[in-house]
Amino acid sequence: MPTAAPSRAAVTIRRASLDDAPACGQICYEAFHKISTDHNFPPDVPEPAMGVGLLTQLFSHPGFYCVVAEVDGVVAGSNCLDERSAIAGVGPITIDPKIQNRGIGRKLMEAVLDRARECSFAGVRLVQAAFHNRSLSLYTSLGFDVREPLSVFQGAPIKKTFDGFSVRAAKHSDLQACNELALRVHGHHRGAELADAIQQGTPTVVERHGRITGYSSSLAFFGHSVAESNADLQAIIAAADGFGGPGFLMPSRNSELFRWCLANGLRVVQPMTLMSIGLYNEPKGAFLPSILY
Repeated sequence: MPTAAPSRAAVTIRRASLDDAPACGQICYEAFHKISTDHNFPPDVPEPAMGVGLLTQLFSHPGFYCVVAEVDGVVAGSNCLDERSAIAGVGPITIDPKIQNRGIGRKLMEAVLDRARECSFAGVRLVQAAFHNRSLSLYTSLGFDVREPLSVFQGAPIKKTFDGFSVRAAKHSDLQACNELALRVHGHHRGAELADAIQQGTPTVVERHGRITGYSSSLAFFGHSVAESNADLQAIIAAADGFGGPGFLMPSRNSELFRWCLANGLRVVQPMTLMSIGLYNEPKGAFLPSILY
């Protein structure tokens, strides 16, 4: 005789602690592996150690608010809110694939959205896998609007230089110029996030005529880039030694940059979607979002 599904009341949400990282990291791996392989895409988190390492980093970072879902006292998933900027970013949200249809994803989303409202963020954004119909439906029902179709690019380094464009490692003294650039393009900046990246040694800037015209926190899943023009982004991409993790995200509507990447040997790995609640300004320049936004 079939067993009745447990009620949704069995799900509780609490603040994550560093001790939760091993269990949540394993779930992160299993969840991404299942959804990606079910749709014939490479998994974003290819091994358990990467999931544990990622959530260890986020659960211990003071700029992230992270929550854990429990079902009957057993960890069933987690979610995070990046609070380092005026715009908050959601993710990664992952749920144990063995426990479905209990409203866990909705509860994890509601927890971080409640937090965003309490902290008066101007907006909240996320990026979802475009092939995942259930998450698209959930986020839309929670009030998110689709803003940009995205494509994830990966491939061998291009290793080209362009006359008049100078690409170098970013320094802390570049923060003000980078923040001013982001303000012109997006109407807000991601200075704390960029400062973290500079500490890790990943960002680059491009200069023309003696001034910064673009920057990238890293050309990877968790990196973002802002520039005055596609040419500035091309210089940054072409100078990169490689593209971290699954790759970097690009607005698919930017046909000029999209075609340039294809012509230089890069390939599309998977489609994604940028979604937002609250403040959203149409960018006045070129940009590459991160997996958070």
